[in-house]
Amino acid sequence: MSDQLIQIARRLKKVRLDNDITLEWAAAAFELSPSELKAYESGEEEIPVSFLYMAAKKYGVELSALLTGVEPREQPYVLTPRGKGIMVDRQKEYDYQSLCSEFAHKKIEPLLVTIPIDEGTPPIHFNSHPGQEFHYCLSGRIDVIINNEKITLEPGDSLMFQSEHKHAIRALDQKPAEILVIIV
Repeated sequence: MSDQLIQIARRLKKVRLDNDITLEWAAAAFELSPSELKAYESGEEEIPVSFLYMAAKKYGVELSALLTGVEPREQPYVLTPRGKGIMVDRQKEYDYQSLCSEFAHKKIEPLLVTIPIDEGTPPIHFNSHPGQEFHYCLSGRIDVIINNEKITLEPGDSLMFQSEHKHAIRALDQKPAEILVIIV
């Protein structure tokens, strides 16, 4: 269990308690069992980025505050140099980099996602959460699976979808891929 996971789990629990929300109420709101939410809040289970995004919205905090422990501040713009986005080490399947974690009151969440070579194990991890997602393929080729339908994206292709549908991403051709993901 990584130190980053433990810190995020503690912040997740703290923001729930700061809002005077019971574990049972929050679990029902997130359509989880209380034991599943407790596992997230204790760091015993990996916390999907989609869940963190949903929790941030429900609790009225910035996603970056859950990820880093630092509240973004009001400013006219934020420049994130190449390779300097905040790494979001939340799922083994993908590497996420937040591209504007220091910008307060975002209406979108832009992420640079690197999808490693698909070795066939473990099974693809599906996410679902409220809102919409936009994917723009930067390099490599990927399959985006929405419900049971596969959509192949090549560099320059883009896709937008309702993210409450179960979705997953897989790199093709035994090569890693990189995509820009914007969550609304």
